[in-house]
Amino acid sequence: MNVEKEYIKLIFGLKLKQARTNKNLSLFGLAKITELSKSYLNEIEKGKKYPKTDKIILLAEKLEVSYDHMVSLKLDNNLAPIGEILKSGILKEIPLDIFGIQENDLIDIIANAPAKVNAFISTIIEIAQHYNLTRESFFLAALRSYQEAHNNYFEDLEQKVLDFSKAFQININTKISIEDLTAVLTEEYGYTIQEIVFSEQEELGDLRSIYVPKSKTLLLSLDIDSQQKAFILAKEIAYNYLEITERLYTFSWIKFKNFDEVLNNFYASYFAGALLIPRKQLVSELNLFLAKTDPKPQEMIQLMSQFNVSPESFYQRLTNILPKDFQLKNIFFLRLSHKVGADTYQIKKELHITNQQEPHANEMNEHYCRRWISVKTIVESLKQNKSHFFDAQISRYENSGNEFLVFSSATEDPFKKDCLRSISVGILITSGMKKKFKFIDNKSIKKQIVGVTCETCAVKNCEERASPPIQLDLKIRNENTDLIVQKYMAKFS
Repeated sequence: MNVEKEYIKLIFGLKLKQARTNKNLSLFGLAKITELSKSYLNEIEKGKKYPKTDKIILLAEKLEVSYDHMVSLKLDNNLAPIGEILKSGILKEIPLDIFGIQENDLIDIIANAPAKVNAFISTIIEIAQHYNLTRESFFLAALRSYQEAHNNYFEDLEQKVLDFSKAFQININTKISIEDLTAVLTEEYGYTIQEIVFSEQEELGDLRSIYVPKSKTLLLSLDIDSQQKAFILAKEIAYNYLEITERLYTFSWIKFKNFDEVLNNFYASYFAGALLIPRKQLVSELNLFLAKTDPKPQEMIQLMSQFNVSPESFYQRLTNILPKDFQLKNIFFLRLSHKVGADTYQIKKELHITNQQEPHANEMNEHYCRRWISVKTIVESLKQNKSHFFDAQISRYENSGNEFLVFSSATEDPFKKDCLRSISVGILITSGMKKKFKFIDNKSIKKQIVGVTCETCAVKNCEERASPPIQLDLKIRNENTDLIVQKYMAKFS
């Protein structure tokens, strides 16, 4: 059944329930005065059934509302935002079942407290408009929640990679070659692969690949390096091996049509990462690295170089493996972007496993803490003119007191000219974590008190501060004002 018909049923159900509750009637009571079954009326209110004309006339008569009111798609002001949500089909676009939610559960909540739900939805819409929240941003936020709910580890996809390697006789214990990936696509899946100069057309400058489904042609930019090429090829294999049809056709993405494309893009990316960085090999290498008492930055870079992947893919893979195989479930992933010559840094991607950690995106144009190792690696990469600058730091967040060991790599942004980006993974320092990281107490690791944004930071005498703590000052001022108000209230009570 199409969305329009379902929308009509849902709206009628909401109107029926509103009219019934306005008359202080229970479902049992309405069934009694209309001689219609309670289960039938319940199905109507949940938007599962739409009554015939004679039944609508009967209901309108007994509820003392007009027939036209009941069949009209126009909702009262207190239900209008809900109608917009239902009409948009957004509940259909997001596979609620992956969160363990049934659409009817939401409909019941809406129907049981329409005024409160309306106020909630109106608030969300206002916030979204105020911060220019796009449809794509909403989808990506839903995806992050899905990843976080599963500790960003998906056993079925890990197994699919093992099944693939066995079926195609790919040795995943060694660095997979571009030639092997290309052969699978061309010989098994009938691809034609062509390399062209995307940068000749300004509009294509940020793209690295285009897939043409009609001819099964994969167009690759000549500007990409071997790591990017390997990831794109592995991702195309994933789309085919996982039998994904609803997919994106460009890398990087331009826009998502629906949530299925967002989710499938994630599945294909996860498969590609797991294929290029096999779990068993990575766990083994990480155990060797964590056993060191004084590892040098170059050793981490060497560890990454054992796999034909970018630093971002490597750090993303850590967010799969650390929670699962090392029981480190309080971690964050951050991608920070910086335009050369500018004084701003932007969080372009983030993920928080288990808890919402302190370094999170802020859409109020506030300045992220310049003491973050994510910022410092970018600064040092520019100073030292290094293609890959790695460093680590123990960051203690002023507001919470939590300490994180943060690894960060800064490289040129492959998608933006004159831009650098840093990829970071932060791991909450606990007694259990210290047992796994033998070098955690090594004095060579820098320790730093950090904030989230300069505007909210209480760190005193910070030489790196990019803005006064205006938000913090306002909060303190309001708290002091409240204390004085309380004294006056006590005095004149």
